Amino acid sequence: MVQVSVIGSGNVAHHLLKAFGASSEVEVVQVFARKKTSVETTNPNVEVIEDWSLLKNVDVIIIAVSDDAIANVSEHIPLNCQLVVHTSGSVALSALNDKNRRGVFYPLQTFSKAKAIDYRSVPICIEAETADDFQILETLAKSISEYTYAVNSQQRQALHVAAVFVCNFTNHLYQIGSEICIENHLPFDILKPLIQETAQKIATLSPEAAQTGPAKRKDTQTINKHLAFLTAENQKEIYKLLTKSIIDHGKKL
Repeated sequence: MVQVSVIGSGNVAHHLLKAFGASSEVEVVQVFARKKTSVETTNPNVEVIEDWSLLKNVDVIIIAVSDDAIANVSEHIPLNCQLVVHTSGSVALSALNDKNRRGVFYPLQTFSKAKAIDYRSVPICIEAETADDFQILETLAKSISEYTYAVNSQQRQALHVAAVFVCNFTNHLYQIGSEICIENHLPFDILKPLIQETAQKIATLSPEAAQTGPAKRKDTQTINKHLAFLTAENQKEIYKLLTKSIIDHGKKL
C-alpha cells in the first residue's frame, strides 16, 4: 500500500482524493489546506490539517495547487528527503525545493468539482529523479489509472501546450458557438450531437483525416458568407485564422 498526503483543495486535489479513496492500494494519510472547511473527504481516517508542522512522513506528498504557488508550497514542507511531487503540466520538476526528492504526477484531464470523472481512463504522466522514486509513482498511478506514461519536463511542456489547443481552445470555440446560437434564438443543444460525433471520430481517425468543412473544401463562397454574417470582430479574426490554418493543412502561420 502506498501512503500519500495531498496538499491542496482545488479541482485536481478533489478528484485525486476521490480516486485514491476508491483504491484499495492507496492510503490517504493527510490533506493540507489553508482552510480545512474547503476539503471534501468522506473518509474519517484522513487527517485534515492547516499547520505545516503537522505534516507526516509518507511515501508521497502530492502538491495539487495552482502553478504559481508550487515552488512556495514546496519550500514550506518541513521535511527532508521526502518524495514530493506536483501535478502541473507546465511547471518543471526543478521548481520543487531540492531539500526533498522530487517528482511529477500529472493527470492529463480537465477537472471540475461538479463533474464526476472515471479516473481509470485518465492518463497519468510521471517523472522522477531516481528509478526507485519512479517505481513508487508508477505503482501509485497504476492503482487509480489504466494509462501511465513516463514523460520528462520538456515533453510535458509540449503535451500541456497541445492539451490547451485540444481542450481549452476547443471549449472556447464551444462558447463562441453558444453565443452565436443565443443571439439568433437557437438552443445550443442542437450542436451537441455534432460535437460528440466530432470527438468520437478521433478514436478511429487521425485529426487530419477527420477534418471536414468549408475550409477543408476551400469553399471560398461559403467562407465569405460566414465572414459577412459575423458581426463581432474577434469572431471574424478567429474564423479567418483557423480557416487559413486548415487550408494550409495546419502549417505554422
